[in-house]
Amino acid sequence: MLIKYLLLLMATANFTSRAADLSPNLTKFGKNKCIPKIIEKPILIALSYYPELEDTHIKFVFKKHINGSVMQAQPLPVSIFKSRENRQYQINISSMLRLIHSATPIHQLPDNIIIGWIGHELGHIMDYEQRSKLGLVKFGITYLFSSGHRRQGETNADTYAVNHGLADYIIATKRFILDNAELPKAYKEKIARLYLSPDDIVEQVRKLEEKKAIEQKKALRQ
Repeated sequence: MLIKYLLLLMATANFTSRAADLSPNLTKFGKNKCIPKIIEKPILIALSYYPELEDTHIKFVFKKHINGSVMQAQPLPVSIFKSRENRQYQINISSMLRLIHSATPIHQLPDNIIIGWIGHELGHIMDYEQRSKLGLVKFGITYLFSSGHRRQGETNADTYAVNHGLADYIIATKRFILDNAELPKAYKEKIARLYLSPDDIVEQVRKLEEKKAIEQKKALRQ
């Protein structure tokens, strides 16, 4: 089991060098953000795909336990009823990835896996940013008590991530989860049930590229 897990980490290592070369000046994406230094690079890379969030206040916080999740994005309660430009968000990050027989510090995962996870959570924030004050409250309630709304919320987050160019990272993260024999079965079943599959993401990318091709053809005719 351990050997398979290590091989899986090695197989994703090629993303790390690619990620490191994405921007010569990643620090500018840290504006209005509170980021733990130990995972600053992958978070800044994920943020670089969301220029709309440049001025948004987001705090990234390590937590010991997050209710069966690895990461969780939420608006800070004190800011829900403020105007959109004054809203503040927090992304909780489990400090440890809990495996069946052990646990590993989250910061020791390959950068591409962290980027995919953070990219998904930033997709949630993009979704929250489009909602009114009452819309946010309603979303929070239905997310807690309706599996259908929960799945729609996760689909929205993945869709924002894909549309912002993070498809490769999202797919890598999902495959890391679903193919990892060391992750608890219940957690993997939850991911399979509520989130888009790697194949779903590939299909989203195909449709996005098809749409872009049609728009380019239309632009050439004008």
